[in-house]
Amino acid sequence: MSDLLEGLRQGFALLLAADRTTWEIIRLSLYVSGMALLCSTILGLPLGALLALRQFAGRRLLVALVYTGMGLPPVVVGLFVYLMLSRSGPLGELGWLFTPRAMIVAQTIISTPVVAGLTLAAIEGIDPALSLQLRALGASPLQVSLALLWEARVGVLVAIIAGFGAIISEVGAVMLVGGNIAGSTRVLTTAIVLETRKGDFALALALAYVLLGITFAINAAALVLQQRMSRR
Repeated sequence: MSDLLEGLRQGFALLLAADRTTWEIIRLSLYVSGMALLCSTILGLPLGALLALRQFAGRRLLVALVYTGMGLPPVVVGLFVYLMLSRSGPLGELGWLFTPRAMIVAQTIISTPVVAGLTLAAIEGIDPALSLQLRALGASPLQVSLALLWEARVGVLVAIIAGFGAIISEVGAVMLVGGNIAGSTRVLTTAIVLETRKGDFALALALAYVLLGITFAINAAALVLQQRMSRR
């Protein structure tokens, strides 16, 4: 119990004291997860919409792959990305291993199936009659797709939130491809693991409280946005 209280006190102290190392870890955590979420949204939303609105050869297989990807173990993604970016790998010449770019790639792979799968489910939940009405009114395929995305906007927002939740607290993949290098690739989750291994439970808990606070703040803001969107 004392460790929990000391961790809470130390967490507030780190933030209020504007500790440079702590804020750098927070900044990098938000940057990596934010960029990964942006990439996975750009990839996942169109993919989910395509699977929901179009029938084509191989669709069932692609849907199965997306749903499988939603439960893909992050450490497996990290291993795959590590092998691809290692010196002997096909993308080794990029020199991305143990850099934030590698972490973004790994988190994008983790988040994209989540965004795509939940977007697919959100659009499929719309009354099919709406699509028929839009086509009868002369709407183009692109206009139909955009209209259905807007109609499913609350579900799409949930998909994006779920995608963020899948990566902000992820540790296995970023540890493998980032290396947990101080001042370079150390994020909140890997810092918590490091401090726990060192036996500094108070600092580990302090960083854990910071991570929980960030996650709560972002999800609370998304919830407010979701409520406003559902009223329109």
